[in-house]
Amino acid sequence: MKFLDSLRFRISILFGRSRMDAEMEEELRLHVQHRADDLERIGLPRAEAERQARIEFGGHVRYKEESREAAGGTLLESVFRDVRHALRLLRKSPGFTAVAVMTLAAAIGANAVVFSALNATLLRPLNVPEPQSLYGLQFGEGVKGAQSYPNYLDFRDRNRCFEGLAAYHMTRVGLDTGKNPTRVWLYEVTGNYFDILKIQPRIGRFFHAADEQGAHSAPYIVLSYGYWHSHFQDDPGAVGRMVEINKRPFTIVGVAPPQFQGTFLLLSPDFFVPIVSLEDADTLNTRAGRWIFETIGHLKPGVTTAQAAADLNSIGDYLQTTYPKENGKMNVSLSRAGLYGETFERPLRAFVAALMLLAGLILLAACANLGSLFAVRAADRSREIAVRLALGSSRVRILRQLFTEALLLSLAGGAVGIFGGAMLLRRLSAWNPFPQFPTNVPLNPDANVYAVAALLAFISGILFGAVPVRQVMRSDPYDIIKSGSLAKLGRRITLREILLAVQIAICAVLVTSSLVAVRGLLRSLHSDFGFEPENVLLADTDLDMAGYEGEAVPAMQKRMLEAMRTIPGVASVALTNCAPLSSCGRLSMTSVYTDETSDLRPSTVAASPLQFQISPEFFAVAEMPVLAGRIFTPHDDKNAPLVAVINQVFAREVFGSSAKALGRYFKVSNGTRLQIVGIAKDGKYKSLADDSQSVMFLPILQAPTSASSLMLRSKSDPQRLAAAVRSRLQDLDVGMPVFIQTWPDALNRVLFGSRLATVALGVLGALGAILSMTGIFGMAAYSVSKRLRELGIRVALGARRNEVLQAALGRAIKLLAFASTAGLLLGILASRLLAAMVYQATPRDPLVLAGVVLAMASIGVLATWIPAQRALSIDPARLLREE
Repeated sequence: MKFLDSLRFRISILFGRSRMDAEMEEELRLHVQHRADDLERIGLPRAEAERQARIEFGGHVRYKEESREAAGGTLLESVFRDVRHALRLLRKSPGFTAVAVMTLAAAIGANAVVFSALNATLLRPLNVPEPQSLYGLQFGEGVKGAQSYPNYLDFRDRNRCFEGLAAYHMTRVGLDTGKNPTRVWLYEVTGNYFDILKIQPRIGRFFHAADEQGAHSAPYIVLSYGYWHSHFQDDPGAVGRMVEINKRPFTIVGVAPPQFQGTFLLLSPDFFVPIVSLEDADTLNTRAGRWIFETIGHLKPGVTTAQAAADLNSIGDYLQTTYPKENGKMNVSLSRAGLYGETFERPLRAFVAALMLLAGLILLAACANLGSLFAVRAADRSREIAVRLALGSSRVRILRQLFTEALLLSLAGGAVGIFGGAMLLRRLSAWNPFPQFPTNVPLNPDANVYAVAALLAFISGILFGAVPVRQVMRSDPYDIIKSGSLAKLGRRITLREILLAVQIAICAVLVTSSLVAVRGLLRSLHSDFGFEPENVLLADTDLDMAGYEGEAVPAMQKRMLEAMRTIPGVASVALTNCAPLSSCGRLSMTSVYTDETSDLRPSTVAASPLQFQISPEFFAVAEMPVLAGRIFTPHDDKNAPLVAVINQVFAREVFGSSAKALGRYFKVSNGTRLQIVGIAKDGKYKSLADDSQSVMFLPILQAPTSASSLMLRSKSDPQRLAAAVRSRLQDLDVGMPVFIQTWPDALNRVLFGSRLATVALGVLGALGAILSMTGIFGMAAYSVSKRLRELGIRVALGARRNEVLQAALGRAIKLLAFASTAGLLLGILASRLLAAMVYQATPRDPLVLAGVVLAMASIGVLATWIPAQRALSIDPARLLREE
């Protein structure tokens, strides 16, 4: 009852405010009149008595505020009053308001975009039931995730910590639905894949482990929802249809749910098939065979990752002991499912963390900038604040008003930033930089992104709104009215200057980072790849997709080469399983041993080179120098002795030097001996950073493969040449899917990280430069404005122009120089982080250092130009007349 009575009382006060204000006004007036009556009785005139009574009574506004607070119910009303007053003030300063809102919008929008990338790739779990217990297995031996299928079966059946283990592998196949055959991406999965993930189909059914009956069994397809929607127009009749995969019949049995896009975050499959339906018996039964697939499963309740790792490593030790020739030390570990563990997660985490750091620095710079402008604004309103203090308003009340303005600005800037960031994120989500891959970047903002952006907006308002607190708390109304300003210019370093120095240093770091990224990208584009990609067209296909097997594969490859040579303008043609740096996804690593090694086990491996299968014309088309020996000839076929061309790294790893390698023999894992007939120059093969990657080239006639990437060197127009290539291949086999691009275009994948980092750092650097420019402008303009009288006197006494500029802008210029130097040093210290994001990036480049100095000097000139002109145009006579 007491609570309800109190609530009714407060509500009545709130809605009866005008009556209560009138009563308080009357009460205060009576107090003044009674005191005036007393003073009149002792002999003072009535007018003088009333004036003296008002002086003795003091600021009656303060008493009214205290009375309202004592009565209660004032919080909501005072907040509304503060908001209305703040909106009026901001409307009166549209320039300041626009600059503040857009500054915050840019900073908060940048943070929202970067956090959305962090949230989508590293924080947001896979869209499956119970994602918190879903883990992937990582094997320390060889390539991360590479294992044999029999080893997977042992891990699945022998472990005691998982509810079950499933495996999947992403690959390309040729799909024929009755129309034009196309290359599509799919998951080869174990039969228990969907059961392990605990998901249900949209329509139809999933396949299960019971459907697997050995190699080429379970010819079933489960379509992804996106593929069903785009290619079958949501037709439920698609279930039950027969299609062909690599010329083999398969039945569509179901459609996955819309929210499920696979268990690898960056790429989405078009559909799912059982591993056993596409792989042959040798692949499924050979324990020594290694191919990259991901093994995932749910931990049992109560089992920790450490316990699971110990259990899995005991199985790894058993496999190493039982099958020593096929297995080495496995070092099994667990990682969050979704990014193939460290293979993708570590570089992605480093890149996103660096962007988050830089975006955070941008926001800090924005807060410092706005804090400086807010302090200047508080100083410009010094007379207003002084009058309010003199009339009895409390300092807390004034600060509350300033914080209200700051929060209104931050919330408005946050709203604009979130809106702009959401629009950009939606465009980025639909962006596919690699058309040959089913890229899936789930950047659409969710509730977490909006919540973080709103929190950043609120914190930003508190941060820059707190800058003038010291000014207000220590101000003296009498001194303000006498001198006309809250600010006191002196030699002491102020908080505003510290914030501006931090902002300029951050800007220098960002400018350094962006210039380093640009220089690194330019070096990447003009670096020595070990081959010449210009004027080369790549036509990538896989004859297995078109149903070719056995002896039909080399026969078809020969026909393809002959057809390409007849195209006008083609200078030379070659064939390989995968062109270097083309991101074909078909390069494999193999184990090699010295010729003297008899015990061929993982512990005695001499090197693990990449393997290219090539036609004799490869080195000529790629313009890859062979430094010693010879290249392959058409006579290097299956009837000739087995030969290989190696690179210099291979020679050093296995034989100690290139001079000792030519003519020597080495062994592969099955014991076969190959003779080295040539040594090629080192180059780039899978990434720009593989300077120490050993490679061996094998004649495609001695090491046949269905993977067929045609390389055509020509100076003809790429579009016309591509059309001619496609036409000739369709003449050979209309059912052969092919993807055609220039070799420089194929390099986009390996350069994508550098380009993305360069663009991101460039945008952040531009934002930092703009913020620093406005900050320096604010400080310089404030200094000139508050020292007009002093500068006028200096001019009147005959000061030269440089002396006037030194007095007006010297402090700002020194601050710019000091903070820029500090930022440049920080940028140099961040060399490791920058080098991790951009290949060949180094801040110790003289051009980078000169560029940073020039950029920061330009920022200083542009920011101080208008204040300098104002200082030089001072008219002492006019200033003295105003005095």
